[in-house]
Formats: sequence, structure tokens, C-alpha cells
Amino acid sequence: MAVLGKIRQRSIFLILVIGMALFAFVISGVFGSNSANAGPTDPVAIINDDEVDINFFRQMVEQTERTYNYSTLQSVNLVWNQALRNTIFDQQFEALGIDAGKDQLEQIISSDESVLSNPSFQNEAGFFDFGVFTDYIAQMKIESPASYENWKIQEQSIIGVAKQRIYLDLIKSSSGITEAEAIADYHAQNDNINIQYVQIPFDVIPDSLVSVTDAEVKSYIKEHQADFKREASRNIQYVSFSETPTEDDLSTIRLRLDALKTERIAYNDVSKLTDTIEGFKSTKNIADFVDQYSEVPFDSVYRARGQFNNDYADILFQLDKGDVFGPYRDGENFKISKLINVKKNASLRASHILLAYKGATRAGANVSRNKAEAKAEANKVYRLARRASSDFEALAREYSDGPTKNRGGDLGFFREGEMAQEFFNFANKNRLGKVGLVETEFGFHIIKVTDKDDLALIADVVAAAVPSDKTSNEVFRSATQFEMDSNESGYFITVAENNKYDVRPVKQITSLEENLPGLFQQRNIVRWTFEDDTKVGDIKRFSITSGGYVVVQLTAKVKEGFASIDEVGNKVRKTLTNNKKAALIKKQYQDKATLEALATDESLTIETASAINQRNPSIVGAGNEPYLVGVAFAMEEGTTSNLIEGEEGVYKVLLVKKNIAQDLDNYKEYTEQMMTSLSSRILENVFQALESVATIDDNRALYY
Repeated sequence: MAVLGKIRQRSIFLILVIGMALFAFVISGVFGSNSANAGPTDPVAIINDDEVDINFFRQMVEQTERTYNYSTLQSVNLVWNQALRNTIFDQQFEALGIDAGKDQLEQIISSDESVLSNPSFQNEAGFFDFGVFTDYIAQMKIESPASYENWKIQEQSIIGVAKQRIYLDLIKSSSGITEAEAIADYHAQNDNINIQYVQIPFDVIPDSLVSVTDAEVKSYIKEHQADFKREASRNIQYVSFSETPTEDDLSTIRLRLDALKTERIAYNDVSKLTDTIEGFKSTKNIADFVDQYSEVPFDSVYRARGQFNNDYADILFQLDKGDVFGPYRDGENFKISKLINVKKNASLRASHILLAYKGATRAGANVSRNKAEAKAEANKVYRLARRASSDFEALAREYSDGPTKNRGGDLGFFREGEMAQEFFNFANKNRLGKVGLVETEFGFHIIKVTDKDDLALIADVVAAAVPSDKTSNEVFRSATQFEMDSNESGYFITVAENNKYDVRPVKQITSLEENLPGLFQQRNIVRWTFEDDTKVGDIKRFSITSGGYVVVQLTAKVKEGFASIDEVGNKVRKTLTNNKKAALIKKQYQDKATLEALATDESLTIETASAINQRNPSIVGAGNEPYLVGVAFAMEEGTTSNLIEGEEGVYKVLLVKKNIAQDLDNYKEYTEQMMTSLSSRILENVFQALESVATIDDNRALYY
């Protein structure tokens, strides 16, 4: 894993090819397995006639869920993307006869620093030896067969990397960037213009003066079909029945906790006598009491005031030892809390300026000074920090090598064991505001003590603010009754309105979604809407993960294809309306040859925009206007454009200044930078091209 881990940090190939070692779909036997399974028997995917076996796919999904704590559908999609990528590339390798062997493996493995520095793989001279490495693997096969099997998976993944390197080299060898292309790219990034302009918004023309027919909308959709292609989807509407505690439920929880605070008399069914049961305040065995009555076990850790993260921290810290406070609401829980002990001023806060040196622990690669130079610099900054007029935060931002420099050196609160001991000792022994110089393994620190607070050991008896059984039963009854009434009458919305329930519509749900607006991780609802037996108008009740129920009605099944007028008509009408308004605006203002002439209309003003770049065609006050910027770049300085239709209106532009960047003396280095940037995208672009022409049967929705 160290081999793959290190290469992954540096190599675009691993990111694109493997992603993670567990996605080694190039292992023989992945495709075409005949294992029997209950339910659907189709492969999870067919990619250009190659089948991806559902059994292996499931194993990868389950491993991803366990390893990364992803939801099932997140894992499915991650595994799917990797399977698709590896399968498509593997097909290309086979078609082109690309293979990789020992030499390619050695090249990749030998480029890993952790492998090179591992004594297990070094020869007698202390250098990495690939022969020693292969002997180690051979010994692993005998002594640890399980580890060897893991290595075989990684080996196949590395072979996949090697194949893609060969493939990428073949593509790169047939591509290049000319000097003319480099010059054009350089000027596209660095040239800019200053303009003045007048924007005539579309709404100067009333909507009543423009009409768009259905025929025009249909024609536009037909001419722009690629923009309106859609997946199969479903529309639903639903009513939620949340399982939330009532005020009576909350009051009962409060009373139960309140009764635990002091001693109480209870009848013992076994002895037939009354027992005196100790309370939270008087108990001597805190841990046992908490474990008996609390939903959260006893925590014996001292905590800082800020860790309580509620409105009652100050009250808790002001209690006398042994006092009990509560019940009080803390998020989703109720608590009673007992102060057991306090450590005075044990939580410290300080800011620091770190002067590191080469060889110090965690010194950055950009640190070149030696220890003596760091000490001299630290003494200088220390003198500056001690001045009454000094701004410690500003000094930290200017001089510190630590990661807190952008926060003015603030380290926040800490306690013993969380900082180097020398650092903690200084902050612990000195008063607020004290500035000192301390050396640790990380370098030299100029420290300013900024705050001190207590640490408290507080025991909590916690009860979740949950609904009672009575409330839960009533929620279930209401949801079930609504489901029955809606099914019997066939009028979902009418029944909801009669009961004053809110109906929430959700449109364009695709087959592989799991999170819907207001409904988190409800994959079962989505699957139900796509089942063949589910008809438009069907109603069903589901349990929801957050507690409670939702009653759902399927309102529409939308087939794969192109969007209809009903779906995109409003959007298209707006586009066509703006086009027609633009034509009227041009006709209305065609005799206005200058910006000043346009600005005589009191609703229009002359605006200025500077340093506009072709790569970022955004104009202050107007928004993103790529066509307008392109026209302006083609103009001569001092000239005024005709009226130009843009995204947000019609414009007239005066090119005030064209700022042309000075040419480089030599474009060789710039060309190489472009080629490096291009190389990092080539493989992804090639994959997207191959995917676009591949025949892919996606059966994920049958299984997940």
C-alpha cells in the first residue's frame, strides 16, 4: 500500500487509472462470471460487449462502504466510474497490443521514495535493488499467502498504470503545440481592454409588444436538440409525518431527570418494602449512577469551557463542587449536570511567532536558514514584540513560519500534552500579556499569553429528546390513515388539504438518486418509482431514516429522450422573447451613434469597465458577456461598436484602451508549460471521447 500511496500523490496516472488499489478491475475473471444470484441475472454493466459481473461489483461496493464510510449509492457510483474507466481503457490496450512487463513494473516501483528508503529492499551497499524487492515478494508468497494475494491485486493495478503510461506516451507523441499557438494563448491570458459601455436591458421593451408562438418554441427545440436531451425521470409529491416529541413528551423527560437529582422513596416489588434510592447530588459512585440512568456513558475527561458548546457553560463552571444543575436542553438531549472538580487556569491560550530552521521538526521545504540564523532572527522579532506599540498579530503575519501566521499566530486554547513541554511551561507560569522567547524542537517561538481558563470535570445524565410511544403510535396512525384515505379516494391533494397537511412536489428524479429535497438517503422511494409495477397515481407509505413516515404519490413518468414544450417551454420562450426584444431595441436606437447619444435617455447611463480579459469575460455591472468581450477585442482603440446583443441586454461599446502584453523573448518555456498542462488533461479527455462513442448498458438501478 505504501507503494501505491506514494505514487498516487505524484501521478495523474494512478488518480485516473486506479483511484484506489481495491478497484483493480483488470484482474482476470472479473468479466463473464457465471455465479448464480437471486433476483436479476443481468450483468451490472455491458461495456462494448464486455460484461461487468455483479458479484465482483458488489464486493467492491461493500469494501468501499466499509473503508470510506460512504453510503451505498455513493459507493456504487464510485465503483461504477472506475469500472467504466478501466474497462474502456483495457479494451483500447488489447486493440492496440499494449502490454507491460517487468521493466515497466520496475520503473514505477523504483520511483517510490518509501520503497527506495526501505531497508528490506536494499542491497549490501545500502541502495535499492529490484532483485531484492522481487525476492521479498517471493518470500511473502511462502510465508504470508494473504499478503501475497493483496500484493497481486496491487501488482495488476501497477501494470494498469504502466499500460496507461505507454498509451499516453503514444498520444503525446502525435500531439504538440506550435509557437504560434503559444503566442496566441499567452496574449489571450495577458491582454486586456478598458471600455465604456451603455447597457439597454431587455425589459425596456414591454412583454406585450412581443409574442412567441408554440411553433417557434418547437422549432427552437428541434434546432437545439442536444441542449434538451434528458434522462428518464419521475415526478412525485409527498406528505411527511415527522416523529417529533410533543411538549407533553418533553415535560415528562424533564420531570424524570429532575426526580434523579435528589433521594427518593420507591416501593420494592421483591422485598415488599420501601427503599431509599440515592440521588445524583448525593451519590458517591458517579460512574455507576451515570451508567445506570444516562443514555451516554460517564466521561472522566476534564473539558474546557468552549467544549460545552451550549448556553449553559458559564453556569456549569460557576457551580460549587457537588452541585447539580438542570434539567436543561442541550441540542437533541436533556441533561442534568454535576460539577465534580475544577482545575484552575489549566486551559491556556497563546499566540506565537515561529522562526524555524533547516532540520527542525516539521520545518517547511522553503526554510533555508540554519539554527544560528533562526536564533538571531528570533531575538530581533522578540525585541520588536516587546515594544508597547507593537502589533503582535502583524508581526506574526510578517515573520512566522508556522501555519497559524494567517491567524496572527493565534493557537487557540490548549492544555498540557497538546504543546511542546517548553511552550506549555512558559504559558502556564506567566501572566496574561507576557511575551517571551522559547526554544522547542520546532524552532524558536516568540510567545504571547492571551487567555487562561479553568478545566472542569462534569458528569452528565443524558436523556434524548425523543417522542413517547404514544406520540410515535399517533404519527404511525396518521400516516397510515392518510395513505388509506388517499388510495380509496384517489385524491391525494384533496385529502391532504382536508387534513391541513403540506404537499411537497419533487420533479425530475433520475434512477440513481438517493437524496431528494427534504428526504435524505431515501433510495427505497426512488427505486419504487422506477419499478415496472408502479403506475402514475400510485400511493405508498415509507419509513424515513430521520424518524417518522412519508406518504408518496407518483405523479409522472418521463421517458428518456428530448424535453417537451411543457417542460422547457418557459425557458425557451424567454430566450426567444429576448431575441425579439433585442431586434426591437436595435431598431429603436439605431440612430444613436455614440454612447452620449444613448445616455440622453434618462434610464441609460455610461458605465466604465477596466482590465477585461478574454479568459474571464465578466464585466462589472453587466455580468458574464463573452460575445460582447470578443467583439470589443476585435475593435480599434477609440472606435464605437454597433448595437450588440448580449446575455443581459443590448450594448453599445467604446473601446478606450487595448493593453497588449509585451511579448516574451522566447516562448520555449511557455510552450513546455502549456504542454505539461495539456498532458495532465489528455488522458481524461481521451476517456471522455471513448466513453461518448462506447455502447454502455447501465443496469445499476436493477441492483441498488
